[in-house]
Amino acid sequence: MNAVRPIAVKLDQDTRERLKRLADAKDRSTHWMLREAVAQFVEREEKREAFRQAGLQAWEEFQSTGKHVTHDEADAWLAKLEAGKAAAAPECHD
Repeated sequence: MNAVRPIAVKLDQDTRERLKRLADAKDRSTHWMLREAVAQFVEREEKREAFRQAGLQAWEEFQSTGKHVTHDEADAWLAKLEAGKAAAAPECHD
């Protein structure tokens, strides 16, 4: 089981008051609000980093293989999806 350990966060008075108003409006504690905010931030940033890493990996793969899809090919595929049609992604080529 992971140990829960406290961490200090210094907030200016205005932010503290805003947090308290939100917590009161949601019938939650400021502690709960801070934990929720941190959890959401960490999840969002992990997803953002995973997306960035996938982009870097795709760039490295393109540099090593030269395989790609043209803008027109991607645009046509996305237009089909936008129109609600089932469409397979275009094949990468040299």
